[in-house]
Amino acid sequence: MEELLNKLCSTYTVSGSEIESFEIIKDLFDEDTDITVDAIGNIIMSIGNKDGKDVIMLDAHNDTIGFAVTFIDENGFLKLAGCGGIDRRVLLGSRVNVLGRKHIRGIVCCMPPHLSDGGEDKAPDVDGIYVDTGLAKSELEKYVSEGDKVALYAKPERLIGRRFKAAGLDNKAGAAVLIRTAQLLKNRKINSCVKIVFSSQEETGLAGSRTAGVSVKPNCALVVDVSFAKQPGVSEEKSGKLSEGAMLGLSPVLDKGLYKELEAICKKNSIPYQKEIMGGSTGTNADVISVSGEGIKTALVSIPLRNMHTQAETVDLDDLENTARLIAEFIESRGVVSNG
Repeated sequence: MEELLNKLCSTYTVSGSEIESFEIIKDLFDEDTDITVDAIGNIIMSIGNKDGKDVIMLDAHNDTIGFAVTFIDENGFLKLAGCGGIDRRVLLGSRVNVLGRKHIRGIVCCMPPHLSDGGEDKAPDVDGIYVDTGLAKSELEKYVSEGDKVALYAKPERLIGRRFKAAGLDNKAGAAVLIRTAQLLKNRKINSCVKIVFSSQEETGLAGSRTAGVSVKPNCALVVDVSFAKQPGVSEEKSGKLSEGAMLGLSPVLDKGLYKELEAICKKNSIPYQKEIMGGSTGTNADVISVSGEGIKTALVSIPLRNMHTQAETVDLDDLENTARLIAEFIESRGVVSNG
């Protein structure tokens, strides 16, 4: 799992640029694996019984938060616009990768405290920040154009015990779980047709899952995303605990029957799990997948994560492995309904 996360987190997939991870994902499987990219940038892999009547859609959004270059000023500083909900409080002084014709490291500019009157201390608007690459405009324009994406940079790292931190674990963690799920199922008999969707543009409006739900036409869908883990300042009733398993979603938009199936599998196989109770929408791809076409029975499984939308997102590796185990058991258990 650690090796898998290192590979995924070293590939930058800011919303709208998800195709950058296609070769990474493809190379993890046999050459004859059915894996394609659709018009909106969803990477879709088919496993199991391709003729099975029971079609299961597994979804994890493949994009991460980031920026787009909007302007290069006369001194070579880059002006940015946000792609997704960046945590503005941790931007100043942060390292970024400018994803132009050549990847260039940059630093988000910040006012020295010696020159500040205190008015600059509040979190800046994203459209008011600049990035310094150290290059003059004439040199920078050889590699960078307006519209190029910019990603937060932080070296993926194993922490003490089973903790792992990186930028982009929302939702590289979910993508890793689905890849691991496919690996676990490789030598098992699967009667269902399983469509694994690494969906695009979740952070900027759930666009990829809107189209995938229609094109795949599954009998049911299982969405894997991240959710809030307990830490100082985070309400206990709205968070889960690291190392205590996936958070199974309960919400008006989610199917209660699928929840019960997942819960029963956890209990039967001694897989740790937690509940995540929401009174309305989930804020994930599950919201739009569940209402695609004539409606799709949808479940949500979330991985507890600390420091969301920063360059220090943190998960527990055992939570990811146990989530993959849960999904693999769920798919194998549906063989009785696959062919009518």
